[in-house]
Amino acid sequence: MFKEIGAYDAKAKLSEILRKVRTGQRYTITIRGEPVADLVPYGSGRKGDASAAVAAMLALKKVKGISGEEIESWIAEGRT
Repeated sequence: MFKEIGAYDAKAKLSEILRKVRTGQRYTITIRGEPVADLVPYGSGRKGDASAAVAAMLALKKVKGISGEEIESWIAEGRT
């Protein structure tokens, strides 16, 4: 789970935050409450992103009742 931290606090406590990230803590850095970046341990994003992408694809609803020709025409129109 990500902990939120403001950009000012992240800058002031960077060394401490990096030590925690090294042990697995994840942070979302915000500016005025709006998320702008995630700080995660090095290399952790690659495997997690792929797993999350696969899970998201498997969760998609199946499209029924649309012919292959219609899908091909959509692709030709750039509606992918």
